[in-house]
Amino acid sequence: MKLHFMKYRKLAYIISGALILLSVVSLMFRGLNYGIDFSGGISMEVKPVVENYGVEDMRIALQNFSPELQEVDGNAILIRLGLPKGATDTEQNERVAQIKDILGDKVQYEQVQVVGPKIGGELVQGGILAILFAFVMMAIYVWIRYKGGYAIGAFCSLFLDFVLMFGFFSIVGLEFNQTAIAVILTGIGYSINDKIVNYDRIDENVKKYHKMPMTDLIDLSVNEMLRRTMLTSISTLLAMIGLLIFGGQVLRDFSIAMIFSVIMGTFTSIYISNMILYNFNLRDTDEK
Repeated sequence: MKLHFMKYRKLAYIISGALILLSVVSLMFRGLNYGIDFSGGISMEVKPVVENYGVEDMRIALQNFSPELQEVDGNAILIRLGLPKGATDTEQNERVAQIKDILGDKVQYEQVQVVGPKIGGELVQGGILAILFAFVMMAIYVWIRYKGGYAIGAFCSLFLDFVLMFGFFSIVGLEFNQTAIAVILTGIGYSINDKIVNYDRIDENVKKYHKMPMTDLIDLSVNEMLRRTMLTSISTLLAMIGLLIFGGQVLRDFSIAMIFSVIMGTFTSIYISNMILYNFNLRDTDEK
C-alpha cells in the first residue's frame, strides 16, 4: 500500500506553523522550568543508618520542600531541592540546617553541596552554548553532505526540531536541567539521522526516475523507507515507554521528553524536510 504523504503537505505546514507559534508564545510568557542545576539549590548525599528507613520515608519527611530523591551507589540516597529565587548564603545555610534537623540522626551525611544562582547561571550559559555548537556543526555537516534544496530542507527542519523541543519543555513544564540538554541533543541527533536516510533514497530515485513527477517521487522514496523509519521509531518508543512505566520518578521527565522527540523527529523527517525539498528543482541541481 502506497501512502500519499505529499497530498497533505499544506496541512503539515499549517500544523508546523501552529506548533512554532505555540512554542514561541510559551517560551516568551512561561519560560523554562529551570531545575536545580540551573536555578541553584541543595544537593545532599546521605546513607540511612536506621533499618528500613529509605527513599519514601525521606520523601514524606521532606515533602514541604518538594525534593528530588534518587538511590545511588550502594545504599546512598541523593537529595536535591531548590532554593527561593535570590536566596542569600545565610538562607541557603538555614535550609541545609532545616533538612538536617528533619532527618536527624537517621542518616549519615556523605556530601553536601549548595549550587548558588551564579553557578547555575554559568551552567545555563554552558548548556545553551553546547546546543548552539551542536546546531552549527549539524548544519555544516548537512551543507557539506548535500547542496541546494537538500541542505535548506534539512536545515529548516533541524531548526524546527530545536524550537519544538524547547517549546515542549516550556508548555509541559518539565524540569529543564543538564539532563534536558542531553535529551534535546539526543533527540535532534536521532531526527537528523532519519532525515539523511530519507534524503539519500530521494537522491537515488531522482537519478533513477527522470520523468516521474516530484510529488510521486518523494512519496515513493518515503514509502520505500517507511518500514525502516517506523521500526526504528516504534522500537525506540517502546524502550522509552518502558522507562516511563518502570523507571520511577527520576527517569519520568527524561522518558516523556524522549517520547516527544521521537514522534517529532519522525514527523519532521517524513513531512517538513520533504515538503521544503519539493519546492526545489532537484533534477536541474543534479545535472549541474
